[in-house]
Amino acid sequence: MHSTARNWQPADHLSEPAPGVHHVQGPASNWVVVRDLTGFMLIDTGYPSDRELVLASIRHLGLEPGDARAVLITHGHVDHTGSAAYFASTYGTPVLCAVEELAHVQGKEKHQVTFGQVMARAWRPRVFRWLLHVIRSGALTAEPATQASAWDPETLRNLPGRPEAIPVPGHTPGNSAIHLPKAGAIAVGDCFVSGHPLSRETGPQMLHPMYHSDPAAALESTHHLAGVDASVILPGHGPALHMPLAEAVAALRR
Repeated sequence: MHSTARNWQPADHLSEPAPGVHHVQGPASNWVVVRDLTGFMLIDTGYPSDRELVLASIRHLGLEPGDARAVLITHGHVDHTGSAAYFASTYGTPVLCAVEELAHVQGKEKHQVTFGQVMARAWRPRVFRWLLHVIRSGALTAEPATQASAWDPETLRNLPGRPEAIPVPGHTPGNSAIHLPKAGAIAVGDCFVSGHPLSRETGPQMLHPMYHSDPAAALESTHHLAGVDASVILPGHGPALHMPLAEAVAALRR
């Protein structure tokens, strides 16, 4: 565990921006714990090296990791799937994603920034620091979630928070946001973020184009979110946002 993770404490990085919805900011990637009277589930799981932090955040809430009813994966990048295989193999937790993303999550396909794209920009200090974090976070030796399966609306409705999946392709082919209608919240993963190690900005923003399998489609498909009723936005990178989702989506084009 690298120094950033060693200094990480769940009490300092865990918030409850909506009732029963806990947004956890890891050292470089976030995850969400959703709980109600039926139990709890996870949305995304950070980098591989974040495993102990994910477990600590769950226990900090008075929950046991083995009781998770499911792990929902917004998309198959390693900074979101880091502990998915662990939950499946250790606890038998169902790992679920969009059918269009299944091969990616299972490790049969790759839709990610290439080594060449990173090295062409590694002279920039922010890119170099991010690259070091990726390597230290176990991204190069990550275990794919081979046990993952595709979600369907009925399965999702029976999980804590009664989540609804919204396809937002472009970042990856099966990239999705997870709407929690009762809480008025939405986990947007990397559809857009509120901060990132490569960015000097805060607030709603698209990731650098090199992170998207189709940058134009990634921006265009955020229109799928504009009509969703949510005022708590949970990004995969950066702090939670308290603003109408339509307003955040409009800000992406400014």
